[in-house]
Amino acid sequence: MSALKLLPLLLLFFSLPVLAQVDPIYESKARFHPALGKQGMVSSQESYATRAGLEVLKEGGNAVDAAVTVGFTLAVTLPRAGNLGGGGFMLVYMAEKDEVVAIDYREKAPLAATRDMFLDENGEVDREKSMHSIFSAGVPGTVAGLTLALEKYGTIPLKRAIRPALELANQGFPVSQELRSSLLQVKERMEGSEAAVSVYFKEGAEPYSVGDILTQKDLAQSLNEISENGVHGFYSGAIAKKIDKFMKARGGLITKEDLSSYEPVIRTPVKGTYRGYEIYSMPPPSSGGVHLIQILNILELFPISQMGHNTAAAIQTMVEAMKLAYADRSKHMGDPDFAPVNTSRLISKDFASELKLKINSEKATPSSEILPGVIPASEGNNTTHFSVIDKFGNAVSNTYTLNFSYGSKIMVPGTGILLNNEMDDFSSKPGVPNAYGLTGGKLNSIEPAKRMLSSMTPTIVMKEGEPFLVTGSPGGSRIITTVLQIILNVIDFNLNIAEATNSVRVHHQWLPDVLYVEDGLNGDTVKLLREMGHNVELGNTMGCTESIMKVGDFLYGASDPRRRGGLTKGY
Repeated sequence: MSALKLLPLLLLFFSLPVLAQVDPIYESKARFHPALGKQGMVSSQESYATRAGLEVLKEGGNAVDAAVTVGFTLAVTLPRAGNLGGGGFMLVYMAEKDEVVAIDYREKAPLAATRDMFLDENGEVDREKSMHSIFSAGVPGTVAGLTLALEKYGTIPLKRAIRPALELANQGFPVSQELRSSLLQVKERMEGSEAAVSVYFKEGAEPYSVGDILTQKDLAQSLNEISENGVHGFYSGAIAKKIDKFMKARGGLITKEDLSSYEPVIRTPVKGTYRGYEIYSMPPPSSGGVHLIQILNILELFPISQMGHNTAAAIQTMVEAMKLAYADRSKHMGDPDFAPVNTSRLISKDFASELKLKINSEKATPSSEILPGVIPASEGNNTTHFSVIDKFGNAVSNTYTLNFSYGSKIMVPGTGILLNNEMDDFSSKPGVPNAYGLTGGKLNSIEPAKRMLSSMTPTIVMKEGEPFLVTGSPGGSRIITTVLQIILNVIDFNLNIAEATNSVRVHHQWLPDVLYVEDGLNGDTVKLLREMGHNVELGNTMGCTESIMKVGDFLYGASDPRRRGGLTKGY
């Protein structure tokens, strides 16, 4: 039975203010249990990672310690999204300093990358090359980002943070139904990488059965190298040499110089307000935080709560705001280290007031009639997110990815590390959509050492100076609208975090001009939306949020039932 068909039962079960978690033992039966904590909580998409992070909190570690532990553990237990060969963004709130920082460890284009590297002889984008070849990999940032976070804001040694991942890689763990299913989906593509097949399949490329023990000895060796030698073990030591050798043998672009010169960046988060709450999220090269705040600024000018939760009126207003933001994304977003991004204008209340005048409350505005706003010069589905709050009041919201499921499906021999395919997130040809249908502009064109635009939206919502909601999601282009709806559900519609998580979601990204709606929305509402002129497409689930909300002295957490295997746990 699908998760969405269970929504009515879930909403009934969660009429009390308690939160959902998926019990990994009974995940196939979709049994859910409340997650409650007072000292600390971890919410992630995989149970071993959640438990590893929570154990660190119980030992007295802080939220960053637990987050880094979760990040390394997911590289072992959630290989389709958890990673050492990808990159991402971490938002950190440190209570003692009352400070929120953003750690950008997004991948970079190799130094040998060129603007037109994915265009064929006819000047058209070669999707096979940009998504599935050795050239699709950007320079990984995960190890550098997690290590930096621990050094600057954590309290435990790197060896302690890596220990659970190392043990699980060496000793193995039982294959879940979720892991087996995800591997079957990519089996054909993965067969192009002998190293990957040898790790994730039995002899003869035979799939693992549920309950079989999966060990990853090469990955364990890589984790041990990082544990012993830190960031240098990955970027200039044994691992870097293996990556460089493999790239040279396959004609790839990433070199020892690319790896040794990679550095994560600590940035100032974007900050907005919404109905008295402070919203902190990721700045460029993520488009997520900017457009999340931009949409919230527009919606703040409308009585959303009076319209009713998931009514045609509320959805109409939300969707009109989404279109305007995604139109701006197509033109005005990119890596701020390469071109100015006028973030202050995009997230300003004044700009939102101008955009409000473009909102039609009665009828869908065709995307063909919407152009990016005038902004003076002064952005994957198988991404994963985790959230942590500790007893000290610190919080971490982290989203990282390989882009597609298992990235490029190409593994570097002898490392156990899968390569990402994040180069497809650049605008290979301005105006031509990428794999997620997102249209980009010149600011997101390919340049050496440039970070590609992202939709990842790790977010921390503050109330009266304390973390109130920590959330984020995978979902490619739908990440921004998924996080948006969690916030609206909690603040405007006063839903507890389980209800907010389980509610039906909608999405519009300007182009294509389609309103995507999860199955389960009221049929009369769907009819009204179509009568308003929306091209409604019913179907797949959107996102997979991992959220923690603080209410009074208690923490309530919810793992999204849209994907199996998640666990939210507190103590």
